[in-house]
Amino acid sequence: MRYLLLLLLLTGCSTVPVVQKFPEAPKELLEQCMQLKEVPGDVHLSNLTKIVVENYTEYHLCENKVSAWQSWYNQQKKIFEEFK
Repeated sequence: MRYLLLLLLLTGCSTVPVVQKFPEAPKELLEQCMQLKEVPGDVHLSNLTKIVVENYTEYHLCENKVSAWQSWYNQQKKIFEEFK
């Protein structure tokens, strides 16, 4: 009787394989960069230069942040998947 009870207890303990999945990136980090300012039709050269400089600055800051983060994320995902 003891052996039967022990056998039932041991067969009830089975392991379930756990498959780890690399976490998905948050939606905030996958957002695109904001639209750049458009130059109105009639504008002074000084205002045109100011808008162009602001656009270049905004674009390069956003592009650096997004591309660096995406590169890091993809590299970490690749490393994670290699060790599965």
